[in-house]
Amino acid sequence: QLQARRVVEAGFEHEGPETIHFRAEELGRDLFHEAFKVPRNGRPRQAPGAQKNPERRFLSNSSPFWMGRETGLMSYRSIVFRNFPRTGIPREFASRAEFDGFIDTLVRTHTIPDGTKIWWDVRPNARYPTLEFRICDVCTRVDEAICVAAIFQAIIYKLWKLRRDNMTFRVYPSALIDENKWRAVRYGLDGKLIDFGKQQELPARDLIHELLDWFIGDVLDELGSRKEVEYAFRILDEGSSADRQLATYARTGDFKAVVDAVIAETAEGL
Repeated sequence: QLQARRVVEAGFEHEGPETIHFRAEELGRDLFHEAFKVPRNGRPRQAPGAQKNPERRFLSNSSPFWMGRETGLMSYRSIVFRNFPRTGIPREFASRAEFDGFIDTLVRTHTIPDGTKIWWDVRPNARYPTLEFRICDVCTRVDEAICVAAIFQAIIYKLWKLRRDNMTFRVYPSALIDENKWRAVRYGLDGKLIDFGKQQELPARDLIHELLDWFIGDVLDELGSRKEVEYAFRILDEGSSADRQLATYARTGDFKAVVDAVIAETAEGL
C-alpha cells in the first residue's frame, strides 16, 4: 500500500504490483478509444530500433526463483502467467469496433463475464478510460516502479504526438515482439534484443539507451518526468531486482537472505 501511494503521488494510477494505468486526461483526449489509433492494437507500435514493451520487462525483472529453486530465468512469473488464456502480447485489431466485437463474442459465448478477463500485456481497461500496462514483473523498489511508469507515460505521449503530427513508423508482428519478450524473461539486462529494423541482435542495454535517449528523450521535460525516467540508468548500472536477488543467493547460498534483501528494498523510499 505504501508503494502504491508513492506511485500515485508521482502522478500515475496504480492498480496492483504489476499494473499501471494512464488516464485520458493526460493526453487531453480519451485514451480508451485512442488505443486503437495510437497504437492500433492496444500496444505501442514498434518504432525503428525501439522494441518498447520487452524493454520495460528488462527493467522490472524480479522473479528468478520459484518454489525454492533457481529457475534459470529472470522472470519466472511470466512463464507461470502465460499458461492462462488471453495473456501475453496482444493481437492486432484494425479498429475499436473490431476489438469490441471480439469481447462481445467471448461474453456471449460465456467464455468471460466481461472485458476485465482480458489479461494481455497491455489493454484498454474495460471499466475506466485508461490504457493499462500489465507486462511488468513486480518492482521491489518503489523508485523502480515510478521509473517504469514514467517510461510508459512518455512512450504513450510520444506516440500520441507522432499521430497528431501525422507521422508513422514501422509495425512489427506480435510474434516477433514476443521473441524479444522471451529474451527479456530468459536473459535479462545482460542479454540481447532483436533490432528488427536492422535485422540483427544488439545488447539489451544499448537498445534501452536508444529508447530513453532517442525515442522519448524529447518529451521528458514537457512531462516533467526526466528525473523519474533517468532512474533507469541506475537500473542499467546496478541490475534489476532479479540480478540483485541472484547476486545475494550466490554470495550467501541462503534463500532467507534473498527474502530479507527484498523486504529491505521494498521499504526503501517509503
